[in-house]
Amino acid sequence: ETGVILRFSRLGSADFMSVPLPVPHRVLCGSHENFALKSHKIRNLRAKLKLGMTTGIVRIIKSVKLCGETIMEKLQKLEKLYEGKAKKLYKTDVENVLWVEYLNQATAGNGVKKEQIEGKGRLNNKITAAIFEELNYRGISSHFIKSISENEQLVRAMKMFPLEIIMRNVAAGSFAKRYGLEEGTKLSHPVLEYCLKDDSLADPFINDDDLTAMNLVTREQLDIISAKTREINKVLSDMFAQCDVLLVDFKIEMGETADGVILLADEITPDTCRLWNLRNGENGQIEHLDKDLFRRDLGSIIPAYEDILERITKLNAKHSQL
Repeated sequence: ETGVILRFSRLGSADFMSVPLPVPHRVLCGSHENFALKSHKIRNLRAKLKLGMTTGIVRIIKSVKLCGETIMEKLQKLEKLYEGKAKKLYKTDVENVLWVEYLNQATAGNGVKKEQIEGKGRLNNKITAAIFEELNYRGISSHFIKSISENEQLVRAMKMFPLEIIMRNVAAGSFAKRYGLEEGTKLSHPVLEYCLKDDSLADPFINDDDLTAMNLVTREQLDIISAKTREINKVLSDMFAQCDVLLVDFKIEMGETADGVILLADEITPDTCRLWNLRNGENGQIEHLDKDLFRRDLGSIIPAYEDILERITKLNAKHSQL
């Protein structure tokens, strides 16, 4: 395993952190404090908790393999909170920790086209985990805590903004069609767009003034969302370029923690990104490694998603051994 979730009590509440290994590694702890593990050896595991509190007992609450030893304690999955097109979200018996189950359902056209595709949930769970871990390594925090099964993971509970946040580097899809551009036209600078996340309205475009006038976000929150999205775009573009993949565009979501920290949330997968293969780009032909394969009936998504997972996993491995 590549991480461990720790729990300790502070003023009667439970706080959690994900500690990628090898350590030392700075991690988000509870609301906003940091701590570092000095050793990843399981024997005599202790943490220096610089929280202005009496040092509490730290106990591992999920399966983690350290130095050949495994400790397991079950986390309870409780009632379902939400079911979307691609995921189910459950409450747990741990405060501010949610349980996500990735589904095999593929959809397009705001759910008009639907199909059950065996293995899709497993792949999206693994791809999201690998990308969030890579982003964390590169300084981008998210709500992701840890994968716990082939198609499930734990995440921090967030108050989500009702937004689909879209960043475009190359003209494609609806953007190319809207403005009469040839698909594949490189834009002179990345374009940031917002859509209101509302299936009943078909997720309409919305601008900054609309968002603030309807009190969906404050101007300060929007400034943070914009800056974070542009930073994520730079990091993701570089990450995919190292995998010989062009990041054409992507859609993300963000939320706010209980103490007001805005973080990347939801998922980053070939469902939510346009990814073009740079390894086989002869004759100017586009090779899709994303959900356009399903949208446009171009073939199975599974080999493409497997390819993306393999490339990101290899990228993770380059620095996980350090």
